[in-house]
Amino acid sequence: MVKEKVIGIDLGATNIRGAVVDENGLVNIVSRKIHTKGTETEVLEDVFWLIDNLIEPEVKAIGIGVPSVVDVFKGIVYDVIHIPSWKEVHLKKILEEKYKIPVFVNNDANCFALGEYYFGKGKGGGNIIGLTIGTGLGAGIIINNHLYAGKNCGAGEFGMVDYLDNNYEYYASGSFFQNVYQLGGEETFELAKKGVDFALLRYRELGKHLGNAIKMILYTYDVDQIILGGSVASAYSLFEKVMWERIHTFGFPKSIEDLKIEISTLENSGILGAAALYQDAKSY
Repeated sequence: MVKEKVIGIDLGATNIRGAVVDENGLVNIVSRKIHTKGTETEVLEDVFWLIDNLIEPEVKAIGIGVPSVVDVFKGIVYDVIHIPSWKEVHLKKILEEKYKIPVFVNNDANCFALGEYYFGKGKGGGNIIGLTIGTGLGAGIIINNHLYAGKNCGAGEFGMVDYLDNNYEYYASGSFFQNVYQLGGEETFELAKKGVDFALLRYRELGKHLGNAIKMILYTYDVDQIILGGSVASAYSLFEKVMWERIHTFGFPKSIEDLKIEISTLENSGILGAAALYQDAKSY
């Protein structure tokens, strides 16, 4: 539970969104488009604008999630996706010097997992994986009630693990349809909703690959619960059966008897999770 007021920020590819978060959840949300192709300073000005519209004396810290590799100790972000000018930004230092309160920086998949742990389906659970299935395949790991990010937020990059002739992200994300069949995920989804056979078959194939990915995750982290988020999770009913068929081939059947796989219903999980970075740091 985030008891103090904390600003949570979700920096995306085209928009930056933030809110003041406390134990009751979101107090208010502010957003704007960012200068995706702008200079490092121009994008920083977008961040400043957002914080300036949220900051108040009671705010104890700022948490920010970014789609990039992060040095979580120094708060340095590297090679932010879709923002070419952000090659190496010392974001923690810049924001702490400007606002004089603690700043916590992490990647967006880890913030998704923290959001679920503190506010969503993972609330109260000890060991969970938040698996985001969209254009890519990302994950955040909660072990013994704490986020495990690794030195550079590299923990949970299951999508990059070799699989078949490529990697898991190639086959177990929304990009699968374009990668293998040259048809976009949205088009495939619309056809599947209409009951078109080949689209339904492709979702079942996706379920097979995702089930294999989840098995790989379970061999690595013996968790209690996996929470699925991202655009592909909304089509869960189309691949659920085949996914579980693959999971049930797991080598240690006892380990999956009580495994829970749930679909996120949490709105603004990125903002909530970014704010929860403060609570996670405090709880050590």
